[in-house]
Amino acid sequence: MAYDKNNPFPARLVDRRRLSSPASQKDTRHFSVSLAGSGLTYKCGDSLGVFPTNNPAAVAALLRAAGFTGDEAVTIPKDPAPIALREAWAKRVALNGPTYKFVQLLHDRATAADQKEALAARLAEADPEKKKAWLEQREFVDLFEEFPSARPSAQEVVELQRKLMPRLYSISSAPSRYPDEIHLTVAVVRYETNGRPREGVCSTYLADRARMEQPDLPIFVAESHFGLPADDNVPVIMVGPGTGVAPFRSFVMDRATRGAKGPNWLFFGDQRKEHDFLYADEWAAYLASGALTRLDTAFSRDQAAKVYVQDRMRENAAELWQWLQQGAYFYVCGDAKRMAKDVDAALHALVSEQGGMTPEAAVEWVKQFKKDGRYQRDVY
Repeated sequence: MAYDKNNPFPARLVDRRRLSSPASQKDTRHFSVSLAGSGLTYKCGDSLGVFPTNNPAAVAALLRAAGFTGDEAVTIPKDPAPIALREAWAKRVALNGPTYKFVQLLHDRATAADQKEALAARLAEADPEKKKAWLEQREFVDLFEEFPSARPSAQEVVELQRKLMPRLYSISSAPSRYPDEIHLTVAVVRYETNGRPREGVCSTYLADRARMEQPDLPIFVAESHFGLPADDNVPVIMVGPGTGVAPFRSFVMDRATRGAKGPNWLFFGDQRKEHDFLYADEWAAYLASGALTRLDTAFSRDQAAKVYVQDRMRENAAELWQWLQQGAYFYVCGDAKRMAKDVDAALHALVSEQGGMTPEAAVEWVKQFKKDGRYQRDVY
């Protein structure tokens, strides 16, 4: 039987360790998942899909706030078989991301006049930014606690909850070295909104709740457009700050394992060298062996003025342009909102300056660069 997103493989988690130091402001972990017995294969650049379960403490808090026992029978949209509400909230639906349809439901079911008025005011809010910001600060549990007189049925609530989706993580191991294992490099997400601690469902599932060495981690391999050049002699430039370095650990490991001759240049960044230099020992070994040609790092908080990967690109503009002229592929992985935009802007500026082009000509050059498959991004 083939395993895929609709039929995930129950894998074993065989390694879980912290990469960032305990003094780091981030909790970044390394996970190893065994593929033994799955028949699954992967390639550099692919992602691993993981189906999480919700935190039992979050489920219990929501049941308390909503006034349910958890034994109520509900059906999930598109699945006619009834299940207990507790199971639906544990495994099937998301406990965050309520919509204004749910606020409307609470308004319709509220019996306390002041709560009904407050909900009506929220629904009538004319400023779309304010309206959005208020709801983004809240999960289902907050709304039930703020408006306790509203008591919709369990079925009504479940119908307005999103499906609990698998999370995709860039694979940080190479199949040439680990054919029966997949490594992940994951930042464990913990934060606060509306005065309440929150957590990333899947990252904390992997870090805190998934059992070691038990065949019960539902996974699948997601193929990607992102990957190494077919020609092992082609130079590769990789920009991957933070956990964005994951696929580049895979790339360098693969080229080193197979003895590929193409030069490899990595730009890595994070907050502090002492606490956040992910896989520092491995990069040092790859540099020593020649598998990694160059490593440029940017640790933003190790000096008064913040330094980022795009600053290191600017400092090395002439040599980067030389690599690009020699046919190098250029890869970016990580944060889409800021980092990838800043790196893209630095690339355009570099092409314009080093190539002696107008900004408009540089835009066309980069467009062609992308079209040729030499500029690849895995951003999120």
